[in-house]
Amino acid sequence: MIRGLLIGICLLLGACAARTPVPPTTPQLQSQLPLTLQIQRQTEADRQTWLLVIQAQGRALRWSLFDPMGTPLARQQLVAGRWQAEGLLPPNPAARELFAALLFALSTPESLADNYPANSWTVTGDTQRELSPDWRIDYSTALDFTLEAGDQTRYHVTPIASHETP
Repeated sequence: MIRGLLIGICLLLGACAARTPVPPTTPQLQSQLPLTLQIQRQTEADRQTWLLVIQAQGRALRWSLFDPMGTPLARQQLVAGRWQAEGLLPPNPAARELFAALLFALSTPESLADNYPANSWTVTGDTQRELSPDWRIDYSTALDFTLEAGDQTRYHVTPIASHETP
């Protein structure tokens, strides 16, 4: 009986865990879409490199994360402040959290106040931002930055130059 009650309480608390906020509308971004980024994820145990493509589709933003071989790891659409799975990939809550943090990091400074609750973020100069519950962003440039999660996972984000012909 007590064990069942404790398990129920743990499940309830897990369901209420803090998540990275997502704005109800798409904020103005620091770069034109589509945007292709290289993401290097580093933990104490390993290092991974991914490719992220962000595209506008009507009022939605489509986020596609791939491994170096081109295998999709996560595909999500952000529609009216809610994530929607796209395709047959299983849900990936960690990718949604990363995408939400990246959306904040890629937003223009002017659009933050209109799109995020005032008590959920801070900006320190031009080179640092924080987003609750546990993201810290350190910028080298607008599209070259490091995201650090509360669990000590670091993501180094850099743009992949487009190869447009003149």
